[in-house]
Amino acid sequence: MLTKRIIPCLDCDLEVPEGRVVKGVEFKQIKYAGNPVELATKYYEEGADEITILDITASAEKRGTMTEVVERITENVFIPICVGGGIRKAEDYVKMLKAGADKCSTNTAAIKNPQILSEASKLVGSQAVVVGIDAKRRYVSSPSEAKGKNVFETEQGTCWFDCSIYGGHEFTGIDAIEWAEQCQKLGAGEILLTSMDRDGTKEGYDIELTKAINEAVDIPVIASGGVGNPHDILDVFNETDVSAALAASIFHFNEYPVPEVKKYLSENGINVRL
Repeated sequence: MLTKRIIPCLDCDLEVPEGRVVKGVEFKQIKYAGNPVELATKYYEEGADEITILDITASAEKRGTMTEVVERITENVFIPICVGGGIRKAEDYVKMLKAGADKCSTNTAAIKNPQILSEASKLVGSQAVVVGIDAKRRYVSSPSEAKGKNVFETEQGTCWFDCSIYGGHEFTGIDAIEWAEQCQKLGAGEILLTSMDRDGTKEGYDIELTKAINEAVDIPVIASGGVGNPHDILDVFNETDVSAALAASIFHFNEYPVPEVKKYLSENGINVRL
């Protein structure tokens, strides 16, 4: 059995020069959660398997990723670091890897210019090319209304999943399952999948979305959006075959520290690194 990864996520912006970690609900209601360097160091020391740093306003503000923040984090953190936000061209992957990151996640730029995935995978290797998919449910009265999209029957009704860009501020009408398949063909090595409907709600992962994406591709999938307690992480590992679970609120606000989460998962049959 492959070891499952636990990944704290630092959603950051540059409202202050040194950067700040924030957390919202469904990509809104943003509140302060801490200092990125301090939190990253804490999670490393607690035994996190990786850390994801997402510059959530870089694309919307049309600026580069917070390179200096990444450099400060990687001075003292020696586990894989994934950086996202403001990655617009293949050369940006190289820049972030030189700053200390191990891989880069792109969402908006990949949808705007899918060839960036092929170019980046040739330049830095597919293992360093992560695609962020921020998906939202779109409910329809009948499958025909979805106009050829992948449709799912859920407890809440019939729906398909719509990809968003610019930190959730704009929707594309692109089917998330089809997009994930295309990303793999273009050279992506991993998918960071976030349910916008569950983000920050603490209602658990969107299992239908997560399972559908994971079954559509052969590359690793990271589940994100909705963790309220360790049982939510146990559920996503038991009900889907994702490689990793990403969480933010439960870690940032000291509700369930990383060691406690890993201990719970191990006691319930999940193979994690202790």
